[in-house]
Amino acid sequence: MKTIDELLAEGVAGKRVFVRADLNVPLAGTTITDDGRIRAVLPTVKALAEAGARVVVASHLGRPKGAPDPAFSLAPAAARLGELLGADVAFATDTVGDSATATVAGLADGRVAVLENLRFNAGETSKDDAERAAFADRLAALADVYVGDGFGAVHRGHASVYDLPGKLPHYAGYLIATEVGVLKKLTEDVARPYVVALGGSKVSDKLAVIDELLGKADRILIGGGMAFTFLKAQGHEVGASLLQEDQIPAVIEYLERAEKQGVELVLPVDVVVSPGFPDLKAKAPTEHAAVDADKMPEGQLGLDIGPKTGELYAGKLADAATVFWNGPMGVFEHPDYAEGTKAVAQALVDSDGFTVVGGGDSAAAVRTLGFDENAFGHISTGGGASLEYLEGKTLPGLAALEG
Repeated sequence: MKTIDELLAEGVAGKRVFVRADLNVPLAGTTITDDGRIRAVLPTVKALAEAGARVVVASHLGRPKGAPDPAFSLAPAAARLGELLGADVAFATDTVGDSATATVAGLADGRVAVLENLRFNAGETSKDDAERAAFADRLAALADVYVGDGFGAVHRGHASVYDLPGKLPHYAGYLIATEVGVLKKLTEDVARPYVVALGGSKVSDKLAVIDELLGKADRILIGGGMAFTFLKAQGHEVGASLLQEDQIPAVIEYLERAEKQGVELVLPVDVVVSPGFPDLKAKAPTEHAAVDADKMPEGQLGLDIGPKTGELYAGKLADAATVFWNGPMGVFEHPDYAEGTKAVAQALVDSDGFTVVGGGDSAAAVRTLGFDENAFGHISTGGGASLEYLEGKTLPGLAALEG
């Protein structure tokens, strides 16, 4: 795929450059609680603006139902982008209507505008090819060139991600080029030992990537809520913990395959349990205790891997040449259940290998728990996109940029 460096070499002064970013930041009301995704697109936006382009930034935020919804407005993200750029950023209150048209028309060379949430228009996510294409046509009328830099959305076949690049000269921004380069290090000629740590709540979300990694990874460490389906598959009682009974047959098959293929599939040896789920806002101390994974009390919830498991996993990560981590080890948002996630994060920081934090909640955990982002080899901006790439799927947004 062509990159932004090639575009800059061709010259962009006076051109309207549409940047499909991922500004899908978490909000508490109108307050951004993690601006990592905005900071990730800064290099691309800055380079274009400094080269004299008229930069039109577009993104989705959340899951509005194809119509305007103030709760999902990109206005806070536009304001934060302006703060980070140190320059005024214009904001269009619609996507392809009068405000967008006037805002883009009013841009001077080197200035930046942000369009309102793309998903306020039903054409963005429509499964109807004609409706999606019609929306892409209206977006294309606002620009001369397309730059794809919203890695967190490239696994979506949406109008601004998949249809629009085919209507304009198209290039990959710095973020997408970096993300693809990193993912190639995890899939092609991987430095070994290659260790994967997988957490998160549902095992069903990770089955496809486990299936693919059983042929590639040397060790797979399992934590988070998904671990309890694995423990149940081994015949252990898991109390009132999160459990996906319907996934047990698949998990049993993966445990058997791992053993046959010589892949270490490592499960928790102890867990932190509590009688109930904690209040994540109050963060008040809760009743909790670490118990052996095969001795979970009836009625108790497993909310984190235990201290012995944290030490075990740190040891399994210590000699890794390549590490991919996706999904927290517990309910890291509460201090009583953050130690397992801290242990894995610290092991990555201490590693001499190439370490990748696979986006989503893992990236949020790294920032929430106070780790220096520069201590990791790479922190991805797209958890779902990263996983689908590792599963071997064709990502529509990348395919469009390569076309």
